[in-house]
Amino acid sequence: MIEYFSLHLWQIWAILAVICLILELTAGDFFIICFSIGAVFACITDALGGGIVAQLIVFAVFTLISLFFVRPFAVRFLHRSDSNRVSNADALLGRKGRVVETVKADSYGRVQIDGDIWKAVTNETADIPEGSNVRVISRESTIITVETDNGQRTTDNGL
Repeated sequence: MIEYFSLHLWQIWAILAVICLILELTAGDFFIICFSIGAVFACITDALGGGIVAQLIVFAVFTLISLFFVRPFAVRFLHRSDSNRVSNADALLGRKGRVVETVKADSYGRVQIDGDIWKAVTNETADIPEGSNVRVISRESTIITVETDNGQRTTDNGL
């Protein structure tokens, strides 16, 4: 079995490259793709008859070159219109949602935003009843702070 892998190491490099590409699709920050580029060049090195040490060196060198040259170019080129790009939970700030479990003034409730249910609190003195439209004003970890949205109902977030 080990002999097979040593004779067909290019297959392992190719599988690693594909796995890294798939993982990059979930991340989108152009970091994991650098390892995929390194794996492709290591695969080529194996196809040209390079030994395992040469393959590892080529993998490391091309991964580092990609990290320092390809990644910054890709980030600049593909995110040039996003000057202040927020991600993850920070993107919730200012979003609108609907209360699915009454948000009590002195306790917690639940708010739905884009199909996701978030634990929510409010700074208001009165409870926010179920079915009310709210706007996210801040967050602390996975708990969002909401206030009643007095504006018109919007449908941009799947409500």
